[in-house]
Amino acid sequence: MPKYKDIKKVLIIGSGGIVIAQAAEFDYSGSQCLKALREEGIETILVNPNVATIQTSMRMADKIYLEPCIPEVVEKIIQKEHPDGILLGFGGQTALNVGVQLNQRGVYRRYRVQVLGTSIKTIDITEDRLLFKEAMEEAKVPIPLSNAAFSSDEAL
Repeated sequence: MPKYKDIKKVLIIGSGGIVIAQAAEFDYSGSQCLKALREEGIETILVNPNVATIQTSMRMADKIYLEPCIPEVVEKIIQKEHPDGILLGFGGQTALNVGVQLNQRGVYRRYRVQVLGTSIKTIDITEDRLLFKEAMEEAKVPIPLSNAAFSSDEAL
C-alpha cells in the first residue's frame, strides 16, 4: 500500500442521486475536500451522478464520472484510474455503503487502494448500534442507558 506521503491520486465517492436525508451538507463537504486535495497537488477523481451539485462542476475535480455510486461501477473506475487512495466520508450513507462493499469484495487489496480518513473498521463499528455503544463505553464517553433489541418482545 502507498504511504500517505505517496498519495498522488484520490477517488472520492459522492452521495449519488438526491435522496431524503442526504442533503447539501455532503455536497458542501465533498466540494471542500476536493478543494483541499487540489491545494495539496493531489489529483482527484469524483464519482457522483448528481449533476445538480457543486462538486460535479468541472472546476472541482480533475475527473468526474457521472455514474451510479454502486460497487460494480466504482470498481471499474478504480481499475481504470488506479487511484492511490479513496475517501468515503464525503458522500453520506451511499458512499459508506459502497466503501464497505468494495472492501468485502477485496477491491482495495486487489488494486492496492488505501482507504483514507475513516477506516472500514470504524465505519463497521458506527453502523452497528451495539458495537458503537460498546466503543463509546470503552472510550468512557457518556451515553444514554440503552440496549439493542432484535425483536418486539426484546424491546418491550
